[in-house]
Amino acid sequence: MSHGPRRIVCLTEEPTEVLYALGEQDRIVGISGFTVRPPQARREKPKVSAFTSAKIERILELRPDFVVGFSDIQADIAATLVRHGVEVWIANHRSVDGILDYVRRLGALVGAAPRADAYADSLQQGLDAVERAAAMLPARPRVYFEEWDEPLITGIAWVAELVRIAGGDDVFPELSAEPLARARILADGAPVIARAPDIILGSWCGKKFRPEAVAARPGWDAIPAVRDGELHEIRSPLILQPGPAALTDGVQAIATIIRRWAQTRRG
Repeated sequence: MSHGPRRIVCLTEEPTEVLYALGEQDRIVGISGFTVRPPQARREKPKVSAFTSAKIERILELRPDFVVGFSDIQADIAATLVRHGVEVWIANHRSVDGILDYVRRLGALVGAAPRADAYADSLQQGLDAVERAAAMLPARPRVYFEEWDEPLITGIAWVAELVRIAGGDDVFPELSAEPLARARILADGAPVIARAPDIILGSWCGKKFRPEAVAARPGWDAIPAVRDGELHEIRSPLILQPGPAALTDGVQAIATIIRRWAQTRRG
């Protein structure tokens, strides 16, 4: 006999990806319109939300017994659904350990705890393998991760942690500890110039990262990453969702860039 909720609406991508990985996709009755992983979810499930908005009436028509969302940004959506008698879980994890724990908790909520534990263990093992490989590199780059360009917003905790696992060092570790984007805003580009990153990674959610625009910022030609052409995009679905994608394809993308950088320093 199966346990847990039977009709789940996922307001963000990560619960959808986790439930599909656990073989529990039949429970999902609605997903975020921003969902790209797994690709079949877009074909199979109705899209009922963005990130800061949702089709409340459509969600209610689906008769969910459980809705999963993420962060304070979805607090108003959650409150509205709760007032309609819907059970809502808003997760608020912001670290690699938090993502792994999220996989375990979501799995337990749908009665798939053993599979969720095994899946989380496999994700951890993948990270451990990336970290072991990174430890063999001849040098560690300083890395600036840009989450948005107007204003400049630096990377969140799980991104800084994945940069470290992949063999680099985030140049704004004190800001990565801030959970809210507004606390990671830089007033201007001077701090980036001062911290002289060797690599710049951009992931502008909703629009394409433009290395040429970054390189043209006043004074940024003095930054080693700009001088050496080390400006790279990490697609936002791979890194800005606090779910399995970041711990697999996201960290691998970062590791590939860092490995190539390090290899050029070997000689």
